[in-house]
Amino acid sequence: MLDKNSSVPLYNQLVDVLIEYIKTNLNVDEKMLSEREICVKYDVSRTTVRAALNELEEMGYILKRHGKGTFVSGLWKEMQNLSDSYSFTEQMRQLGKIPQSQVLSLDYILANQDLAKNLGIQEGEYVYKMKRLRSADGMRMMYETTFIPAYLFPDLTISKLESMPLYELYPRFYNQDIKYADEEFYASVLQEKESEQLGLPAGSACLRIRRTTYSQENKIIEYTLSVARGDQFVYKIRHSKK
Repeated sequence: MLDKNSSVPLYNQLVDVLIEYIKTNLNVDEKMLSEREICVKYDVSRTTVRAALNELEEMGYILKRHGKGTFVSGLWKEMQNLSDSYSFTEQMRQLGKIPQSQVLSLDYILANQDLAKNLGIQEGEYVYKMKRLRSADGMRMMYETTFIPAYLFPDLTISKLESMPLYELYPRFYNQDIKYADEEFYASVLQEKESEQLGLPAGSACLRIRRTTYSQENKIIEYTLSVARGDQFVYKIRHSKK
């Protein structure tokens, strides 16, 4: 149950509790508990519930169907492992396109249990949560949510993020060189929130990518969830990296 005296925010605790609930009690496409049911079951406010559900949607555990409600998604377990060190900026340049990145937000948050596990840190440690819109030749190509451990990147700011590609910023400002990245990707369709960002109808084909990037010291320096449009985006795989 939730510990209201804990330093970990309630919505973070609720995210972990609901993930466990989904995994142990629900099947894919089964209807999720309503906001009201969650409020009653866990004795939390509707604001806390909505924040947790938004996080679960971004993580691929649930999906919202307009006029029908919220359902369990299978996105979180439909992935196949591949390794790659990937740069959107470099790939677009190789395709002869002009890459652009717009930082939509940068938040300083406490890691819940699931996020801590994906970043290799302790629950309750501070993390930067960044949302970016990636474009090429003015066309919206990818919507990303990136989590970065704060202890490795102190004083990270939007101005720094906008000054150069992320993979150039890591070594230049923080002496963090990339060794490799593990990626998982699979075909999917756009949710309503994602379709608004990419300027496409909900239900359009897309490619979902989950990337974990490691430093030369084998520390996780980035965990990113990406949604790329399926009609224009070309994904390049590098099967090995010296």
